[in-house]
Formats: sequence, structure tokens, C-alpha cells
Amino acid sequence: MGVFAGRWLLLLPVHITAHHDKDVNITVSRKIILMRHGQPTLVATDKISALDMKEWIEHYNRSEITRQPVPDASMQLAATATVIVSSNAPRALTSVQALGLKPALVDALFGEAQLPYGRWKLPRLSPFTWAFILRVLWLCGYSRNVESVATARMRASTAAQRLQSLAASEGPVLLLGHGFMNRMIAKQLVADGWTRQKRNGSQYWSATVYQYGGV
Repeated sequence: MGVFAGRWLLLLPVHITAHHDKDVNITVSRKIILMRHGQPTLVATDKISALDMKEWIEHYNRSEITRQPVPDASMQLAATATVIVSSNAPRALTSVQALGLKPALVDALFGEAQLPYGRWKLPRLSPFTWAFILRVLWLCGYSRNVESVATARMRASTAAQRLQSLAASEGPVLLLGHGFMNRMIAKQLVADGWTRQKRNGSQYWSATVYQYGGV
């Protein structure tokens, strides 16, 4: 009897540990943080045409971020995540580095909704003015050479599902992404039952926190 009792006692911690692990999985905090990248290193440029925007957009997509300090609020919020996800854009990846973090997942799925460009040589405007105009045109259906709004929404839906899966299995997730795509992902999260808990604007390094309503 003593031998059997001893063997039983040796097995007890295994069962207790497994029970606790199960409880942990059930009570994992389902939180997703959508954070915009830091300020890109864009050189000031003169007024350009819509046709010139092709080259400007390509340069923007290759740019990293400036060496300006990361806001304390962004650092503190990022530190609450257990899983780090990033777009594959240099400005997103260098933002992760600036936070002192390493991404567990890097995917073009989380990249910015692409901007189209026109063939017009006039008028000549600031590239940032053109970016606003072209985004409005894109929302109205003009998607020459880039993904359509419908395609971008499908990508945002897939991205939201990926983030939700990670949040359910791994804990709080931080996405270093982009302004417009983050908003599209956020809309899908809300449609799936997530609630916005916190938002600190829409500038560089801004972030919005979503919590799953069923937790």
C-alpha cells in the first residue's frame, strides 16, 4: 500500500499543474493594441504632380522612422503586450525596434491600404495634400495600380481574425501598423464583438486598445 500511495502522491502535482494551466488559458486577457508607427524620415519636397506621386509613395514605403524619442505613454502601453506583431514596412519595423521589442510575427497582411497615383501633370501640390486627395478618390472607387477598397477590407478582416486568434491563445497583442489599415482592422474588431477601451489620438505613435466583450 505504501508503494502505491507514494506513486499516487507523485502523480498529484501533475494533475494540479494541468488544472491550473487550463485555468490560465481560460482567463487569458483578450486585449489587442493597434498602434501607429513613428514619424517617417521623409525629406521635405517641393510641390509635385499626381504623376510624381508614384515615386514619392515608393520612397515613403522604403522610409524608416526618425530618431525622436518614443512617447512614454506608447512605451508603457507596448510593455503590456505579450505578443508583438508588425507590418513588414520599414517604418513599422523600426518602430518596433525603437520600443525595444522584437516582433513574433511580421506580415504584409498588416501593411497600409495602398495609395493610387494619377497621370496628371497639373496641378502641382504638396505630396501630403495629394495623399489626402488620392485617399478620398480611392475611397470613391479610384484604385489604379493598387488594391481596391473591397480588397483592402477583406485583408483587414483577415488581419483582425489573425490578431483575435493570437489574443485568445497567447495573451495581449500589440500591432505596429498604419493609420488607415488600423482603422479598418478596428472596424472589423468592433463588428466581431470587441470594445474600444482607450484611444489617444491618430498621430504617430497613437494607439487604440480593444478588449473582447465576452471576457
